[in-house]
Amino acid sequence: MNGDHVFIIAEAGVNHNGSLDMAMDLVDAAREAGADAVKFQTFSAASIASANAAKAGYQLQTTDAGESQLDMLRRLELSLNGHKALYDRCRKLGLEFMSTPFDLGSVDLLIELGVSRLKVPSGEITNGPLLLKVARTGLPLIVSTGMATLGDVEACLGALAYGMLDAADAPGVEAFAQVFASEEGGRLLRERVTLLHCTTEYPAPLDEVNLRAMGTLSSAFGLPVGYSDHTEGISVAVAAAARGARIIEKHFTLDKTLPGPDHKASLEPRELAAMVQSVRAVESALGHGRKVSGAAELGNRFVVRKSLIAARPIAKGEVFSEENVTVKRPGTGVSPMLWWDWLGRPADRDYVVDEVIES
Repeated sequence: MNGDHVFIIAEAGVNHNGSLDMAMDLVDAAREAGADAVKFQTFSAASIASANAAKAGYQLQTTDAGESQLDMLRRLELSLNGHKALYDRCRKLGLEFMSTPFDLGSVDLLIELGVSRLKVPSGEITNGPLLLKVARTGLPLIVSTGMATLGDVEACLGALAYGMLDAADAPGVEAFAQVFASEEGGRLLRERVTLLHCTTEYPAPLDEVNLRAMGTLSSAFGLPVGYSDHTEGISVAVAAAARGARIIEKHFTLDKTLPGPDHKASLEPRELAAMVQSVRAVESALGHGRKVSGAAELGNRFVVRKSLIAARPIAKGEVFSEENVTVKRPGTGVSPMLWWDWLGRPADRDYVVDEVIES
């Protein structure tokens, strides 16, 4: 990723409702909105949820409350052929295809597909075996940190560093911590990992967003940071870009009224396009950070700044004084910062009222 470019991920997730046609339409909408990537979710329902796993509160509100989480997930799976079709559509459109693996087999599927990077979702940040698996792929990793403490993030990074280093010791919490603290482990993490701040609720309450935590993550771990946004609207995502997020991820849907767990908290295509445009505007406005005169304002400098000006006619040889010199626009003459240096000097020529005094 270009260091000056905010990488925008249009999170389609499971908003295809299990329909490949709808998933294709989501790809087209993401491309039309100007996103850099469109991301789905790759999983085998039976591998990630037991028969007794409960739904989240927001899922109970947006799906059949009598349906189990497992049955809901089964409806939302994408086949291998479906993944291939989406990957090909993205490649044709010049859009990066991404997907989040939720189980070990899904990591293999995505590697076989040829993805450029992998995303570790917030719910898998404590899944040690999955963390080792994704780390050993050699791909860049994006790690979402919803629900996590700094200690959780450190433990996750330790597991990733261990996998990247392909350490020979038996894996475990102590081994992960040792590798995390090592110089080589830190180097590998800096080369390959971006952390995303996230609040895992749909929609996320504004008073629990805590955007300042992006800075905390950056300071604590020295890694690039971004933001995975679950709030309503686009303002928080745009604010995150202004606070230095290198990646913005945002759920989107074709229609918020569709049935399914994530549609209600997602943007519709026109809103996604507005978010992309706003982030790009912020990205441009952030600039290079040096405090210098901009090209657009140089012409105004002489118009709005002031100079020493003759307050009344001044004869050649007459001494400049507070009585015959004032400060007015334009700023094409002697700077008023030199007022004290010029008082008491003899005029080198005649001046009329309102004439700019020049050096």
